[in-house]
Amino acid sequence: MPFAAGGATDVIARTVGQKLSEQLQQPVVVENKAGANGNIGAVLVSRAEPDGYTLLMATSSHAINTTLYRKLDYSLTKDFVGLSNLASVPLLLVVNTSLPVKTPAELAAYAKQHGAEINYASGGTGTAAHLAGAQFSTLVGASMTHVPYKGGSLAQNDVIGGQVQTMFANLPEVLAQVEAGRLRPLAVTGNVRHPALPDVPTFAQSGYPQIEAKSWFGLFVPAETPAPIVAKLSAAIAKSVADPAVQKRLKDLGADPIGNTSTVFQPFVAEEVKRWGTLVKRSGATVN
Repeated sequence: MPFAAGGATDVIARTVGQKLSEQLQQPVVVENKAGANGNIGAVLVSRAEPDGYTLLMATSSHAINTTLYRKLDYSLTKDFVGLSNLASVPLLLVVNTSLPVKTPAELAAYAKQHGAEINYASGGTGTAAHLAGAQFSTLVGASMTHVPYKGGSLAQNDVIGGQVQTMFANLPEVLAQVEAGRLRPLAVTGNVRHPALPDVPTFAQSGYPQIEAKSWFGLFVPAETPAPIVAKLSAAIAKSVADPAVQKRLKDLGADPIGNTSTVFQPFVAEEVKRWGTLVKRSGATVN
């Protein structure tokens, strides 16, 4: 687990890991190795024995890192084999409740009128939330300023407090604040409205079909792992995600369960690296 304990990625990993332990009839231990936007843990797993006993919980952030970082000590597409995409979560555009806007179009108009006074937060430079914010700002012709934080929870706290006006966020991370009325939701990514927030329109319904980013959470093994082990793990993970209790837990978090197999997930990862690479280049974001 290349991120800190307690976040959405960690909870999803532990939820699936518990059921996977039952499928494989042996313990599944989640070990947190956070740092460098998930890169420290990724490097450790890339160098692990390719015996099927060391897995990486990677996310869309790792696809972004491929282009964001000028130098990486691993390649997501060359050093790993994807086993299964466990789940995805939509991004939710939220604003401070004092801001006089209720739709993305109203936010766009307000941002263009007030220029650099409008800031958008994210959990860090190069995250899906940052790139979605940059894409929206460019798309609507606004000059909103990006304010990166060291995590989504810190970012949302300042949006609630009014230090920053708006942000894109992984839906599970802000759902409780939205339901409590401390943040106002404007639109959600995805093809359909999310069941957790049925009154919130999609970006396509709001007139911005170009905003479609989602965060995903998948399990990987080192590239040299034998094909029979890859197939066995992939099938066991898919069965774990399909379990009704796991499905309910993931949906309660605001996540959309997937649980596909390696043959489907692997080409998806390659496409995600290309798609996020385009957005990173357009945003101008880079990390040494």
